[in-house]
Amino acid sequence: MVKTSCSYCGVGCGFEVEERIKGDKSHPNNEGLLCKKGSLSDKVNNNRLLKPLFRENKNEEFREISYEEAIKIVASKLKKTPPKKVGFYLSGQMLNEDYYIANKLAKGFLKTPNVDTNSRTCMASAVVGMKKVWGSDYVPLRMEDALEADLLVLAGSNIAEAHIVFFNRVKKAIKNGLKVIVIDPRFTKTAKIANLYLPVNPGGDIYLFLAAAKRFLELGAVDFEFLEKKANFSKDYFENLKKIDIDEYVRKAGISKRDFEEFVKSFVESENVVGAWTMGLNQSSEGVEKNIAFINLFLLTGKIFKEKNGPLSLTGQPNAMGGREVGGLATTLAVHLDYTKENVKKVEEFWKVSNMPTAPGLTADEMIKKGDLEFLLVMHTDPVYHLPNRNLTEKKFREIDFVVEVNAYKDSETSKFANLIIPAAPFGEKRGTQTNLDRVITKIIPFREKRAKQDYEILCDIAKELGFSGFDFKDADEVFREYQEMTKLSPDMNIYKAKEFPFRWGENLKEALTPNKKANLIWVDKQNRTPLPNKEYPFTLITTRLANHWHSMSKTAQVIKDEVDFVEMNEEDMREIGVSEGEIVKVKSEQGEVEVRVKRADIKRKVVAIPMHFRKVNYLVHNILDPVSKEPDYNTTRVRIERI
Repeated sequence: MVKTSCSYCGVGCGFEVEERIKGDKSHPNNEGLLCKKGSLSDKVNNNRLLKPLFRENKNEEFREISYEEAIKIVASKLKKTPPKKVGFYLSGQMLNEDYYIANKLAKGFLKTPNVDTNSRTCMASAVVGMKKVWGSDYVPLRMEDALEADLLVLAGSNIAEAHIVFFNRVKKAIKNGLKVIVIDPRFTKTAKIANLYLPVNPGGDIYLFLAAAKRFLELGAVDFEFLEKKANFSKDYFENLKKIDIDEYVRKAGISKRDFEEFVKSFVESENVVGAWTMGLNQSSEGVEKNIAFINLFLLTGKIFKEKNGPLSLTGQPNAMGGREVGGLATTLAVHLDYTKENVKKVEEFWKVSNMPTAPGLTADEMIKKGDLEFLLVMHTDPVYHLPNRNLTEKKFREIDFVVEVNAYKDSETSKFANLIIPAAPFGEKRGTQTNLDRVITKIIPFREKRAKQDYEILCDIAKELGFSGFDFKDADEVFREYQEMTKLSPDMNIYKAKEFPFRWGENLKEALTPNKKANLIWVDKQNRTPLPNKEYPFTLITTRLANHWHSMSKTAQVIKDEVDFVEMNEEDMREIGVSEGEIVKVKSEQGEVEVRVKRADIKRKVVAIPMHFRKVNYLVHNILDPVSKEPDYNTTRVRIERI
């Protein structure tokens, strides 16, 4: 029997593999529970890439080459490419060891800061928000805090389909008295179990949070004694707050005054409140402001820096957290170290290198759209599919001189634009560690025969072909030990203490990690960076996730056949434009168009939703990023619906 952890979402469920997969009852993340896609992980081993494929010109057909030839080609291209023209596009599907070697090779030895991850498209706004408020990319709570609280507020988070095992544990906690509030434009499966559902307008979250903050002030619910001890703030914050017209902001948020007052009352009167969120707040051109505005509710009421209280950012991918810890984002250097002269020197000494980059690199979308790159390495992700404004994405991919894709599976959208495809080991064959959404590091153990090299091995082979030293590792454990040693450079993390797994690094945050140990109460207001619906494009498109599928479905579609090519619509909107359920319609935006079938749904009027798994959805989505986090906005694209 093999004990390992799931490769799908940030819950990081433990399971046992023998004749079949079953949940590991001893694992702290899931207590034996599994979702459908997790339980079928051992069945996902088809459509594999097993031989490197090469073409010098993107218009040519691929031909098979040897692995050794592939490594020589990559090394040869890198030798000829200036560091600023090199990009590494990584993925939350990679293990900590893979991420670590990628970061070391790119930033330390190739001297390029252009190392980013697809986690940019889902978690960057939360990272920036947390760093601005308490000084570090540190998730202060555990799932257990939410389950043991009096009130759980879920903002833009459909855990019934995105974090299924956590959702099932929440349902159990409800029987023990937990109250739940759901804030979402759709009446989701999660909303069905809520004590209060707030049907917020897309982009209306900040209006709601500011109105609530003003109401806290009016009710005397702001804990000024706590703020004096634990927060940095100015009188200007409260002067700005006093100017808020609650009725106007509640109306703009799209909810009733009665529901608003119930939300405020529940928040104020509950002793222990946890707020959890995912893409509804993060994937926005105002994502950082949304995060800060939500976190402010906990600072204002003193419901933070203690057990069973505060913000709990829910990570989407299985190792998005690990990638952030390693330093796999373009905006960080390594192990939670930002780019400063002192930090660069520390990292250079650790890796025994010199002349490292001294400033952040290009983020995910910027690498493709603005980077003018000559060499791009894409690992275990599909940016042609998942980046916004796909027509522009494809145009820019054609302009990159040399694209290398490292993947386990065939037929990604990105492969159509690659020059070289190198097969890699998927989950089930990999060995290493990953970190779940509340800082638990678990071992990933293979449970079938390895048919391709693991990412860190491929990267080490490239490094050695380039003549670099420091990449001779006998196994993943040795890589992890070097990474552990590096975490001693970080003031935030104590991963170097891990001896047994599962291991949760850090302690519950009792105070901020800023220089004076106080959190920052930051004023934010609504910005409206995206075009509003108009006569030509009267609907707002949001993108959603389905319970049984994962990303582009390269894995889940092998074993699960749930359809994804549909648009959810309000029944009154369907009647107004004269379409029926099941009818094929054309959805058009200023960026592009797609054809999908209509599905009736309990969703706000003039809002439509298409699953993110539908590979063509980003032909529609606009290209406006959050100006600070650089995270795309997949939830406020204006569209129109046409009958065919």
